[in-house]
Amino acid sequence: MSSPAAAALAAPQLSLSLVGVPNCGKTALFNRLTGSRQKVANYPGVTVERKEGRLTGPRTGRSFRVVDLPGAYSLEPATLDEAIARDVVLGRHATEPAPDLLVCVVDATNLRLSLRLVLELKRLGRPMIVALNMSDLAAQRGYTLDRAALERSLGVPVVPTVAVRAGGERALIEALDSYRFPPATLDGTAALGVEPSPAASAADIEATQREVRRVLNEAGYRVPARLRMLSRLDAVVLNPVAGPALLAVVLFLMFQAVFTWAKAPQNLINTGVQWLNAALGGVLPQGPLRGLLLDGVIAGTGSVLVFLPQILILFLFILALEDSGYLPRAAFMLDRLMGRVGLSGRAFIPLLSSFACAIPGIMAARTIPSSRDRLATIMIAPLMTCSARLPVYALLIGAFIPQRAVGIFNLRGLVLFALYLAGVASALLVAFVLKRTVMRGEYRPLLLELPEYRWPHLENLALGLWERTRIFLTRVGTIILSLMVVLWFLASFPAPPAGATGPAIQYSVAGFLGRGLEYLFAPIGFNWQISIALVPGLAAREVAVSALGTVYAMSGAKDVAGALAPVIAQGWSIATGLSLLAWYVFAPQCLSTLAVVKRETNSWRYPLYMAAYLFALAYLGAFVTYRVALMLGGGAS
Repeated sequence: MSSPAAAALAAPQLSLSLVGVPNCGKTALFNRLTGSRQKVANYPGVTVERKEGRLTGPRTGRSFRVVDLPGAYSLEPATLDEAIARDVVLGRHATEPAPDLLVCVVDATNLRLSLRLVLELKRLGRPMIVALNMSDLAAQRGYTLDRAALERSLGVPVVPTVAVRAGGERALIEALDSYRFPPATLDGTAALGVEPSPAASAADIEATQREVRRVLNEAGYRVPARLRMLSRLDAVVLNPVAGPALLAVVLFLMFQAVFTWAKAPQNLINTGVQWLNAALGGVLPQGPLRGLLLDGVIAGTGSVLVFLPQILILFLFILALEDSGYLPRAAFMLDRLMGRVGLSGRAFIPLLSSFACAIPGIMAARTIPSSRDRLATIMIAPLMTCSARLPVYALLIGAFIPQRAVGIFNLRGLVLFALYLAGVASALLVAFVLKRTVMRGEYRPLLLELPEYRWPHLENLALGLWERTRIFLTRVGTIILSLMVVLWFLASFPAPPAGATGPAIQYSVAGFLGRGLEYLFAPIGFNWQISIALVPGLAAREVAVSALGTVYAMSGAKDVAGALAPVIAQGWSIATGLSLLAWYVFAPQCLSTLAVVKRETNSWRYPLYMAAYLFALAYLGAFVTYRVALMLGGGAS
């Protein structure tokens, strides 16, 4: 009678599962092991990707069916990816057999993060090999580790790998080829060890952490002194008191810089736009072409182009904070606050993305496992202050908020910070209501790998700023320019009747539309010019600034191409200016975002709900602001 070992070796194929935390190089190692012999599909009923490949041992001819499992921090799942990885490892998955052998891939430069998963897998009693990936990078950076001691401490083979380098998988292939399966596991009769509990207690987690520290000490694992010093910053950055205070200071400085640093380049752009307007005005004869170019194109695009420096300064700070490793720590700090309103910790990244534009933020919500949490995140993403709002904010703040210091801070920067804060606060309030009414669900904490601190890479910053510049100029040259041409035609035709005394725009299609909408918006202080500008603003919020420039240029206002702020400061009351600021905190979403919401939810119901509640909030916020400002004496223009 043949032995179990011989029977296993004679078997046509063994099942091998690659397990590891996210970003440990597991998929790169899978590609090295299997080459082009891969099949990619989704697990049944979900959108989680399943990768399978083939590997044959060069010495024994042992054949493996290799499966790259989704990344998991633990066998106690917090996400759909982790639940699938756990079910496959435990042999519970309906379409995936239990693996004969586990390969747990760990990052040698962040061994502490992976060891919890290694210890959980070890308790299962499955045959296992630990692949010590990025071992070359760890050596280059000055990490120290006794691999043999780590192997003794864990009681399983530990093999160094370099997944990003050709040949870096050879040691693992040799280990797989010669692996000696315990006799009890080869005939498929082995019982699992201790399975993970449904929810680990604080005592369980602390016990695992003690075990992790023991293994690291026995293996002589040491982080370079420079990195240890930087990691001590987390004692301040992640402190419950000092951390939020530091974040507030960083944000204050960012919004101060938006107004202080942008002044010189804005003056330069203003001068250039005025020169172009004067140069064309001096050579073009009176007629439709002159009106189109001066009042439509230059007045419209010039009004919004002047805010490019402020947008770039804002993104310079965001890119630098992201590249330095600070933003993930800000996410960690704010997780508790988000949990109090019922949001998933994973909602932070989509909401953070929405500060650039709501569209990528809404699409990033796909990573949230709970459908109700995902829907709640999508519904509040537009309340984050996207970059398209910044030109509107900058115009109105420049027109109605005086340039003065409040202590060491610029008053305009403080107002801009307050507007961003109002957007965040309103989003959290809406989430609180949604999660306690129509989208009830339990809180899921954020599990996040914190990257190392590092100086922002100048090339990354330059590329990021160039990309934002390209996007902004593309919008100016396509969406904004085309809408301004359309608006100019609507504001020019039909021609005024004989003997008309007012500006021609008052007798045009746009003028009639604006005066009709004024009945709706008069209670919140909006005149017919603002009412006209809100319509093209539905395509993109910053278009409202260009529309105001075109409308006032065609209404007879002078120097609109160079500076719109003084024109509206003279023509509007402070109450109207503040009311429009409040409107844009909640402003109804642009049409492209509503289309993305429809695609992501596969229903028109949610984009319609979104547009309705945002319009209601915007109208209510503007109404309250306008009435309070009137009571405080802000009605005079």
